[in-house]
Amino acid sequence: MSASLALVLSVAMHVTWNLMARHLPRASNPLWWVLLAHLALVAPWGFWELATEVNWTREFALLLIVSATANVVYFIGLARAYEHAPVALVYPLVRSSPLIIAIWGTLFFGQELPSVAWAGIGISVLGLWVMASSARQGSDRQAFRWALLAMLATSVYSLSDKAATPHIPSFMGLVGFLSVGYLASWLAMTSYMRHRTQRWMPVQRISLFSMLVGGTCIGLAYALVIHAMRTLPAAEVVSYTNAGIVVATGLSIVVFNDRAGWRRRVLGAVIITSGLGVLATR
Repeated sequence: MSASLALVLSVAMHVTWNLMARHLPRASNPLWWVLLAHLALVAPWGFWELATEVNWTREFALLLIVSATANVVYFIGLARAYEHAPVALVYPLVRSSPLIIAIWGTLFFGQELPSVAWAGIGISVLGLWVMASSARQGSDRQAFRWALLAMLATSVYSLSDKAATPHIPSFMGLVGFLSVGYLASWLAMTSYMRHRTQRWMPVQRISLFSMLVGGTCIGLAYALVIHAMRTLPAAEVVSYTNAGIVVATGLSIVVFNDRAGWRRRVLGAVIITSGLGVLATR
């Protein structure tokens, strides 16, 4: 499968899950349920491929540990940020990671990006910040701190995932690799929920349909992203996936009539699209 096709499929799954999540009650902790669904439905096959097809080395084991740990930090940071600010503010900030990924990749991995790629990534990140500014009301400083932590964690696991791709020959092996991080994250979320609420499960459940769709999309979408990293720099791949935010924004405004801060959200979407257009010319 080509990197471009993998990215298109990933964006489609990303949009599907995010639009569905907008209509699920926050008290149900939807992410907990869809991670559980992924671990039950998809992860076992991935774990088998990971165990039987990968040439295990110390380097690969270290990359797996780093990626899994960064995933735990990401999900906890994201959950904590949502306690202090709406998704419309937090998620675009977290998705600003491509600029950090490009910097880390240049400094520590010797990756080289042409000037046009830096420009495209920078413009798209500016669009994300503009989009996030449409929902600052009701937020506090804690939201920015936790969102920043989640963004940094994204940059770490993106680079470790990129470095791990030469060790993993199959697509389902990639699913197994990321599922280790998802399992660690789900256990951490469960422990945190138990500590905060004295419950092992969320107060509300989501529908079986939402679990099936979310559990399928959340894992396969990111496995497709890692697959695209086989041939493209991590910063570029993660930047392209932000096309999903543009599509989701347009659908939420036009189809679901979500007009809160719509002018700034549209402006942000236009800037993101412009940045991705510049990136595509490199």
